[in-house]
Amino acid sequence: MVKLFIGNLPREATEQEIRSLFEQYGKVLECDIIKNYGFVHIEDKTAAEDAIRNLHHHKLHGVCINVEASKNKSKASTKLHVGNISPTCTNLELRAKFEEYGPVIECDIVKDYAFVHMERAEDAVEAIRGLDNTEFQGEAPAPGAPSWEGTGEVLI
Repeated sequence: MVKLFIGNLPREATEQEIRSLFEQYGKVLECDIIKNYGFVHIEDKTAAEDAIRNLHHHKLHGVCINVEASKNKSKASTKLHVGNISPTCTNLELRAKFEEYGPVIECDIVKDYAFVHMERAEDAVEAIRGLDNTEFQGEAPAPGAPSWEGTGEVLI
């Protein structure tokens, strides 16, 4: 699996549109749009290289998009899926909430859900225990089971 970064996405771009664009080159395992950028997880290296070669500077809704291999984080992390995010919640606010349980490497809000990457698996488990079914900014966030980034192995 190869994670690709897509930059300079136009506002009109939809997840389905991006998925269809990349599926021309290989099986898309995951597709996430975060404001004007996104990530596509594509099944194999050859497909990823083809997508980069053909889609880097491709015009989408009149805007040239950037497609490149995603830069790996310096450390492994535990990725949490957090559901039921308030529309007014910001990345900084959500990050601060999860940092009460330990270091957060990355935090991305995607519509009404988010992905929070915590440095340590044990902190992620504590965050789930502490935040599951609690109210935050008028909504009850629903932290999902952590998975080891890159493998999808469930730790709980």
